[in-house]
Amino acid sequence: MSYYLALKEVWRNKGRFLLIASVVALITTLVLFIAALAEGLASANREYIEKLNGELLVFQDGTQLSTTASRIGRQRIAELRRVEGVEAVGQVGFTTVKVVPPDGGADINVAFIGVEPGMPGEPPVIAGQQIERERGNNVIVDEGLVARLGTKVGDTIRLKVTQGTQEEFYDLNVVGITDRRQYFFQPAVFAPLITWDKIRPDSSNAPNAELVSNIAVVKLRDPASQAAMAKKIEQEVKDVEVADRRTTWEALPGYAAQQSTLTTQQFFTFFIGVLVVGGFFQIQTLQKVAQIGMLKAIGLSNWTVSWTAIIQIVTVNAIGVAIGAIGTLALTSNFPVTVPIMLTGTTAFASVLALLAIGPLGGIVSVFVLLRIEPLRALGMA
Repeated sequence: MSYYLALKEVWRNKGRFLLIASVVALITTLVLFIAALAEGLASANREYIEKLNGELLVFQDGTQLSTTASRIGRQRIAELRRVEGVEAVGQVGFTTVKVVPPDGGADINVAFIGVEPGMPGEPPVIAGQQIERERGNNVIVDEGLVARLGTKVGDTIRLKVTQGTQEEFYDLNVVGITDRRQYFFQPAVFAPLITWDKIRPDSSNAPNAELVSNIAVVKLRDPASQAAMAKKIEQEVKDVEVADRRTTWEALPGYAAQQSTLTTQQFFTFFIGVLVVGGFFQIQTLQKVAQIGMLKAIGLSNWTVSWTAIIQIVTVNAIGVAIGAIGTLALTSNFPVTVPIMLTGTTAFASVLALLAIGPLGGIVSVFVLLRIEPLRALGMA
């Protein structure tokens, strides 16, 4: 009986219920879009660090886990490799350069990352081969640059770097392609650390200078002992600070503030959704007090009345969420690669579950109103 009454009313008032379903669909689109934007911005910021093939990152002490301020030399790397429990250590350097498109288009900013071949920090390739020589012009590019330039294994890319006041150009051979490894919202190019040191802006290029990177990536023999190994490394190696990957990317400039802002926006959007759905069904309830009173007068129980309202709320809300989710998936799939939008399955599933809950939450007040309707008062007889 509850299902029949609920769906019958929805069908007889299609326009009215379609309106609220459309509003729910718009709220769903907004919530999912904010969720996709938050995930996309976070991923574009942390992607390389999140996918590192090492458990710990080592920074210069006092730099507050800043990858740009930290400096780690070869001497520190040798000390790190002597710590018991460390399996491998790789130096990693970061800088930003420009890639000159072969078709003469606008230059593309990329994260130019120096790595040690075969050591932690070098990404695995999905096409081509790894960097095999510590010196040379062979590089690995990520899928983000491939999407922008159409680069293939065997192609040559040209980097434009400002050295002092002069612009210098370097031609590098693409020997491998890795998955998306953005760093600070930029696609990545990976080169041997020695080559990176020669090309990076404002490099000293002194012949006998110590090879300095920004951080060191440590791979442990026992990945489960991260906390203990972090303390041990800090005790045995002077002037270093050790953190895991999550702590590192959460310390990136602006990361925490960016995510908290977007999370707040999502919360208020959910809150608005609850108010909108609740207001609509409250008005619906007030408009049909006489009908509910009549149904109760002829013997309809409060249980049936309440279940009818709940089924109606859940059905209309679910239709709106489904329309909004399908529309959002179509919208996000057509954005250009330069827009940081990423709607993952986990994020979408969690958001949809929360959106499905706003209907019952918003309509619970109208259910209580229905339960309090007295048949005689509703019919004007008391």
